[in-house]
Amino acid sequence: MDFSDPLLRELLNALSDSMGHAVLGDAVFEEAHFQGAAPFAEASFAGKAWFGKAKFSGAAEFRFVKFDGPARFRGAHFAGKAHFDQVSFERGVRFENAQFDAEASFTDARFVGDAWFDKVDFGAAVWFERAEFSQQVRFPDTQFHEPALFDEAKIDGEARFDHGLFHRKASFDQVLFGGAASFEGARFDGMARLDQTRFADHASFAGARFNDASQIGALVCARTLDLSGAIFTLPVTLQIAAGELKCARTQWESTATLQVRYARVNLAGAVLSAPLDVTAHPVPFMTHSGRAVDESLLSGRDEAVQVVSVRGLDAAHLVLTDTDLSNCQFRGAFHLDQIRIEGRITFAKVPKGIRRRFRICPVRWSQRRTVAEEHYWRAQNADQAPNPDGTAKRLWRTGPDHDDPARTPDPDDVTAVYRQLRKAFEDSKNEPGAADFYYGEMEMRRHDRDNTSRSERGLLHVYWLLSGYGLRASRAAGWLTAAMITTVLLLMGLGLPQNSPRQEASGNVPAGGGHVTFTIDKDDPQNPTHDRFTDKRFEKALNVTLNSVIFRSSGQDLTTTGTYIEMGSRLLEPVLLALAVLAVRGRIKR
Repeated sequence: MDFSDPLLRELLNALSDSMGHAVLGDAVFEEAHFQGAAPFAEASFAGKAWFGKAKFSGAAEFRFVKFDGPARFRGAHFAGKAHFDQVSFERGVRFENAQFDAEASFTDARFVGDAWFDKVDFGAAVWFERAEFSQQVRFPDTQFHEPALFDEAKIDGEARFDHGLFHRKASFDQVLFGGAASFEGARFDGMARLDQTRFADHASFAGARFNDASQIGALVCARTLDLSGAIFTLPVTLQIAAGELKCARTQWESTATLQVRYARVNLAGAVLSAPLDVTAHPVPFMTHSGRAVDESLLSGRDEAVQVVSVRGLDAAHLVLTDTDLSNCQFRGAFHLDQIRIEGRITFAKVPKGIRRRFRICPVRWSQRRTVAEEHYWRAQNADQAPNPDGTAKRLWRTGPDHDDPARTPDPDDVTAVYRQLRKAFEDSKNEPGAADFYYGEMEMRRHDRDNTSRSERGLLHVYWLLSGYGLRASRAAGWLTAAMITTVLLLMGLGLPQNSPRQEASGNVPAGGGHVTFTIDKDDPQNPTHDRFTDKRFEKALNVTLNSVIFRSSGQDLTTTGTYIEMGSRLLEPVLLALAVLAVRGRIKR
């Protein structure tokens, strides 16, 4: 049915109340054609309002309209401007497949029921600023050809913008999403503004494409923010405060800076074509006006940023700054030896306290930085109780596949991880930082029964026992002290003769004078029989031992047993001294 401008005005005047506002019950305008303006401003629809497939040739005026019943605009065509400012939809509204050729404004609109805008085509700018959505709001497969502004909107229910196409600017500044929000597969060809946007539930941008975004955030998400499979084509800075951040298979086609607070970051399978810097931001993000961004959705959470996986990622372009790597899985990353790890980095520690090996020998783990894969293997190998978060400090962390030995890293896998991380630290001139990874590499080789021969494992056991692979100066110094004390005691008891051998000279003087020839002889050293442990003998034994440490002969007379003791001392103690010096050098060299 066609409604000319005069006819529609006459109809609405006939239905007006004393205030001049039209009051309609059930209103069915399906497939109606409004040839001029549609002046429904300040009208009230007490029943259902059906505008399915209606065509508005002129301006559609729905300002301040109240829809008490369900409203339907499926397939409607708005050729002129559409004004829905401060409209109230009490029972939901549907705009599926509607087309807006000119500007559309829903500023300060109130959607009490569901609001469906599936496959809507907005040909011009659209405003949803300060709009309130109490229930579900849907914009899947919707096209926005000109700027789409949702600034300061409030969405209490689920919000779906899946596969939406934003050709120009898309602004969601200061929007509060109370329910789950999904932008999966959406494409942002223009500027994407998400400054001070807050998500009280999960938020997903999986598969979204950002073609012209240089700054995103600050975003605040109380639970999981999913960027898996998203594509960023230009240099971009993202500021994100979230409980968890998923960047699995995310593609960064240019340089990017990811400033994060609170989150557990998963970078598994991310594609880096240029450097990506993942940084733990130490203080709340700031707004343009200098105020701190509201992070109350994350109150009570630990502010430490954890990177939990870089598996399947080309680490040559990855920079990690001030992050917690205590539960990070490195196995499967490419070019891990080229990763850059900077700032205050936290790795997992070995269990604290003393344990009993074979329930007899007390053993204390030497404190060092470790990777999560070593924890997973040791916990699985020891058949340990679950400890996934490392809360039990006396136990190793257990991995996600703790009950499946086939999926748990073996020593050979962990050796490769340590070797590459060690090289990365050495290349950055951080040799003290690389020392722990060298220790871990040696530990895994020592425990690798499949790829390390028995003789090599035996040598590694000795190397570990004597000096902690040349990295435990105290251990080497302890063995050196013990060896010196043993040498001194053995020399005092068996090595020094009872008395210093005396020299005797004998010769004949020719009767007629001339040259005198003397023969000098010396008694063989006699084994001691009494008074072995005296101060004088201690001084001599100590002199011999100290000279042995620096591989020099003391010139002291010794028994046959003492000679062999000195030979052993000169062989062993310089080695222990070298190991102690090497361990100190490895810890302080930069």
